[in-house]
Amino acid sequence: MLAAKKILLGVCGGIAVYKAVELVSRLRREGAAVKVIMTGSALKFVSQLTFREISGNPVAASMWADIPVYNVEHIALAEWADALVIAPATANVLAKLASGIADDMLTTTALAVKAPIILCPAMNTNMYENPVTQSNLEKLAARGLKIIQPASGRLACGTYGAGRLPEPIDIVQEIDDYLRGGSMSGLKVVVTAGGTIEPVDPVRYIGNRSSGKMGYAIAGEAVRRGAGTVLVSGPSSLPVPPGVTAIKVETAVEMKDAVLAEYGDADILIKAAAVADYRVKDICAAKIKKKEETLTLELVKNPDILKELGRLKTKQYLVGFAAETDNLVENARVKIKEKNLDMIVANDVSMPGAGFNHDTNIVKFIYPSGEIVSMEKASKQEIAAKLLDQISAAISSRPERDSQGC
Repeated sequence: MLAAKKILLGVCGGIAVYKAVELVSRLRREGAAVKVIMTGSALKFVSQLTFREISGNPVAASMWADIPVYNVEHIALAEWADALVIAPATANVLAKLASGIADDMLTTTALAVKAPIILCPAMNTNMYENPVTQSNLEKLAARGLKIIQPASGRLACGTYGAGRLPEPIDIVQEIDDYLRGGSMSGLKVVVTAGGTIEPVDPVRYIGNRSSGKMGYAIAGEAVRRGAGTVLVSGPSSLPVPPGVTAIKVETAVEMKDAVLAEYGDADILIKAAAVADYRVKDICAAKIKKKEETLTLELVKNPDILKELGRLKTKQYLVGFAAETDNLVENARVKIKEKNLDMIVANDVSMPGAGFNHDTNIVKFIYPSGEIVSMEKASKQEIAAKLLDQISAAISSRPERDSQGC
């Protein structure tokens, strides 16, 4: 998620320091380079050695310590960082930042940094709710600093309320969302997800194994990047990502109608749904009784939604998914041409850890030019992020189509 990002982590003195150690580990796991600045109070809780070993970099703690390479250390760190994250951010450091006080390595660097600053307040509930602290947070937010709200719960001091440092996994997600924010602002993205179901009678239906996880991850990633996002979903137990407009459907025909209604003003359409290829010709009005040893159903072909979208395409960037069990690349390339796609995401659903109902996938992004970008097994959230990176790069480099689609 944070590949090649340079994160400068400021660590203040509080009992939540132990979570900052895990935060460094998670940031590195997501591909970020991490350097740490510790306040004198933080050193009372955890040693420099701990953060040095976890980050793989020297730890700055004093303005006056010897440094291995001569530079103005606080300026060098400020210029190095893509973002300064302070976690935990104590009431004391928040007050200093709000007032422009620079009396240690962390606060001095914070004044010099031009990169985004992300604050994670953590303290006793009464301290957090004190009007002075709240006023300081308001000042900092007004200056453009990002405030990650503390979690609520039982604190180390025994009180219960707001003031807990959020879990490191949530902080990492907030950092990623913030640094990506706005990259797709002004675009309308339509995503289809889940499987469709075709009724046999009032009780039974024909369906498939799709959970919708891939499409929901894509929709959530698109809205985090600032896109106006519409999710057209078949039946799924997954929660709709915050900020996403959801349209729930069941059958392939219902999905076709919903997608076409959104397609005209869409900039990007990503069809990740597993649409049933066939439906029952004559749906029984009453439940079919179990009388015979065999049951024959006559099926008719469902509309090819993706092919119809390719035919109608003007300005839209159209992406399909190909779930295959053999001849992955060959079958995907046929679909790109037949359906007039700008990209297809192909995956072999027979591979371990890929396909339906898994939290991971293994995919290839295939383009009409023949170019293939492969992605080894990764979480569907990581694949969603990579997919939108690929789409954004492609859109920014292609010439605009005119109103006739030329």
